[in-house]
Amino acid sequence: MPQNRVDPLEPRGWVETKELIARVLSGDPEAERTLYDTYVDRVYRLIYRMVGEPDRAADYTQDTFIRTYDRLSTFRGESALSTWITAIAISVVYNGQRKVKRMRTREVDLEHADPVATPERSADPDLKLRLAQAIDELPEGYRTVFVMHDVEGYTHEEIGTALGIQEGTSKAQLSRARAKLRRHLAAFAGGWHS
Repeated sequence: MPQNRVDPLEPRGWVETKELIARVLSGDPEAERTLYDTYVDRVYRLIYRMVGEPDRAADYTQDTFIRTYDRLSTFRGESALSTWITAIAISVVYNGQRKVKRMRTREVDLEHADPVATPERSADPDLKLRLAQAIDELPEGYRTVFVMHDVEGYTHEEIGTALGIQEGTSKAQLSRARAKLRRHLAAFAGGWHS
């Protein structure tokens, strides 16, 4: 990582970040705690936005830091440390969500269950629920870029580095994600289209 590159999540300069990494690799528990405290909030927020469940987000965050410490010796400094940790977090989420999806396909679909004595609701759900559902239905790549950019504030450069895609690909996926969300929510807004 060039010394002049600034990462807003790394309050230390590159030299101090390099020293922190060296201390973590030498087994210094205080350095491990400092690294964790510096990045945990942003990692958790991103993961929570991607999975929507606090317990699962906490588990994935824990897995992210376990992998970060295990792989820290491979960090070459070609990107910001925060970007490198974000890439690990996204990998953890994708792998975890695939496992969840496989488990859920084994569950019985509620549509095939006998109805309960409660009447069906006919009113439309509120916008927040519809938006969450629409985001969940986006293809994985679109959803990831949308959450990272529009919800968590990552730049297209950071997203590209974290996901291993071109900056232009990130921009295109964001545009497509927004278009799908507009179409999905148009009926809720009474047919409004843009």
